[in-house]
Amino acid sequence: MHSRTTTARDVAELAGVSISAVSRTFTPGASVSAKTKEKVLAAAESLGYRPNQLARSLMTGRTALIGLVSNHFANPTFMEVFDLFTRELQARGLRPLLANLGEDEDGSQALDMMRQYSVDAVLIATSAPPAGFAASCRAAGMPVIHVFGRAGRGSPVPVATVDNVAGGRLVGETMRQRGLKKLVFLGGSPHDASSIDRANGFAEAAGKALRRTVFAGNYTHDHGRDAMLALLDDDALIDGVFCGDDVLAMGAMDACRERGVDVPGQISVVGFDDMPLAAWAAYSLTTVRQPIRAMILHAIERIAAWVEDANAVPRSKLFPCELIERTSLR
Repeated sequence: MHSRTTTARDVAELAGVSISAVSRTFTPGASVSAKTKEKVLAAAESLGYRPNQLARSLMTGRTALIGLVSNHFANPTFMEVFDLFTRELQARGLRPLLANLGEDEDGSQALDMMRQYSVDAVLIATSAPPAGFAASCRAAGMPVIHVFGRAGRGSPVPVATVDNVAGGRLVGETMRQRGLKKLVFLGGSPHDASSIDRANGFAEAAGKALRRTVFAGNYTHDHGRDAMLALLDDDALIDGVFCGDDVLAMGAMDACRERGVDVPGQISVVGFDDMPLAAWAAYSLTTVRQPIRAMILHAIERIAAWVEDANAVPRSKLFPCELIERTSLR
């Protein structure tokens, strides 16, 4: 013998209502009396019934799928980001469909997947998507919000991001106030909008104290370590390094340990993000905190509203950041 999947007809028969009443009960916003809804839910609970989302999508034209696209799956900071995104989407009855840009240089594979699965909307969670990717998603008719993107008139889609220029400026001003005079910016990719903006803000505040701007190539511990080792070998006179993210900063601090350079006695190191590991005693990293949870909640709320109402196109929003002081800055 084999078990048969419980259907809406089974629920309707047990509850003594029509199949359409069952459908309305499990359709958000549909008209159904409280008495009918109570009977349907009781019958569904008794039978272990769950509505067939695929079948519903054929009727409603919506899949409740939200594409979550990124190329930072190897970055520990983004584990918190993906955790928040998936939990908050699921709490709203939406289902994340993850797409890893990875080696997808132009984003075409990710875009094809979004279209094949008929996602209701797309959330781009990276500061460096392939050129034109956001515009291509929008041209395909999908609501799109770019989290961690660059706000401005040049953005083809609404953006929810931190004020990276202000964050870089804040670090530069603080380092100068602490008497640091030989500064370096150490960023990720030279094509990453957040790295560029943080570097620009830092340069503005550092002025003539800025000795070097270095782009390590990626936001990894190894890139930060290798770039810092090269800086130490090339110029032992630097006294402050602002890293474009915490992972780079931790790599830089470990490079200093390898060379016997005291942090912050000889060189101060500041990161960006305030990932949980930054507070660990092994690093005690001074860093710029961006309100990741607030940005993600804002993006999810706005994308859900946009899916419901095609005219509810959100505006871009720039979030403030703050310096979290620990012991890596003198």
